[in-house]
Amino acid sequence: MQDLKHKILSYYKQQTQDRIDAFRDMIAALTEGAANDAKGSAGDKHETTLSMMHLEQEKLNAKLAEFLEQKRVLDKINPDATGERISIGSLVQANNMYLFLSAALPKITVDGITVIALSPQSPLGSALIGKQKGDTFKIGTSGYVIEAVL
Repeated sequence: MQDLKHKILSYYKQQTQDRIDAFRDMIAALTEGAANDAKGSAGDKHETTLSMMHLEQEKLNAKLAEFLEQKRVLDKINPDATGERISIGSLVQANNMYLFLSAALPKITVDGITVIALSPQSPLGSALIGKQKGDTFKIGTSGYVIEAVL
């Protein structure tokens, strides 16, 4: 199962890096577009365009910061670390689901196994921290049984 954990972490790291690269490319293109627009335009239309580009750039920078934070969390995880208690980096099997405690990331399928990445700040993630195999807990009306900590 350690091999599965390596694959999951590797997949998420690659996915996050791809998004970081894409956002950096979009920001660079906007910056270049604003520089080119500044050379050939004047007047209110020019100011509106630059203002809109600036707002878009701020949105992209916020998204980029979010992905950089996710990457930072993923980079701290040692996939070889094991322990009985659940912590960041644990792969948990609960209620026939695989949960990867790391950052809030999209659901993926690796080797035919569907994995949900959870932030430790999420309700389910925070409930998992410190638990171990065999523990049970509830969130709202849903009951959970921890079947394995990998």
